[in-house]
Amino acid sequence: MDSTDDPAVGSGRQLDPQTGSAPGEDLRPTISVIVPAYREGARIVANIERLTQAMELTGISWEAIVIVDGDPKTFTAATACRSSRVRVEGYSRNRGKGFALRYGISLARGRLVTFIDSDMEIAPEEIGRMSGLLELYKADVVVGSKRHPLSEVHYPWLRRVQSITYQMLVRLLFRVKVRDTQTGLKMFRYEVAQKVVDAALVKRFAFDLELLVLADHFGYRRIVESPVAIDYQFQSTTNLKAVFLVLWDTAAIYYRLHLLHWYDRPEAGGRAHMVEELPAPLIGE
Repeated sequence: MDSTDDPAVGSGRQLDPQTGSAPGEDLRPTISVIVPAYREGARIVANIERLTQAMELTGISWEAIVIVDGDPKTFTAATACRSSRVRVEGYSRNRGKGFALRYGISLARGRLVTFIDSDMEIAPEEIGRMSGLLELYKADVVVGSKRHPLSEVHYPWLRRVQSITYQMLVRLLFRVKVRDTQTGLKMFRYEVAQKVVDAALVKRFAFDLELLVLADHFGYRRIVESPVAIDYQFQSTTNLKAVFLVLWDTAAIYYRLHLLHWYDRPEAGGRAHMVEELPAPLIGE
C-alpha cells in the first residue's frame, strides 16, 4: 500500500462520507480498528456493537477487523457481527495478542490504524478524539494513557501500584517519553504501524511496550498521550507467573535493542517471522 499523507480531519475538503476520500483518491478508509479477541464468548457481540456505534459517531470512514486468537466459541459469536464495515478473521491455535495484532495489520486498509482490546473496558468513544489529536499535533502515534489528567479510570489499588512500578522500570530501561505504555488503546499512522509491527517479536505480554520502543527507535518520536475512560471489570488478579512473563519479555526487548542490536538488522523487517507458519483458519462450531 502507498504511504501518502492522510487528509486532515476537519480540513474542509469535500470527502465522500462512505469512503472518506475526495474524488479521484483511493477508497481506503480513514481508520482501521483492529480488535484482538480471546475468551470473550457471546459478550463479543455487544462489544462489537458498541464499537460500531462509537465509530459511526465519529463521522470518519472506518473498518473494524476482529482477529479471534484461537477461540472457536468467540469466533462463532463474532461472525454474527460481520458487515460491510466489520470483518471477522481467526485461526485455530492461540498465538497471543502480539501475533493477533500483527495478523490484523496485514489485512488493514486504513490510513490510520487503531488497536483496542475486545472487552471494550477502554471506551471506544475515545477513538474519534485520538484521531483528532493525531492530526492536530501531526503525531506519529497517539497512546491512550491512564495517567493523563483528564482520564477517568476505575481499577483496584493493587493494579495501580503494579502499573506505576512497571512504568518506572520502563522509564529506567528505555527512553520512551510515555507515562503509560500498557493501556490497550493506541493509534498509529499506517506506515508507522507497519514498520513497528513488522519488526516486533513479542507475541504476548509486553507487545505494547515493544511497539512504542520500536517507534522511538525508528525515529517516530511524535507520540501524544490521550485521555481514556476505563472501567475495569477484573475477574482475576495478576499472578506471579504473569508478572514474571511481563518482566521476561521486557528484559528481552532491552537485550535485543541495546545489546544484540537486533532491530537494526535487515532480517528484523518484513513479515517473514509471522508467516513462516501460516495459521490454519478457525472454523466456527
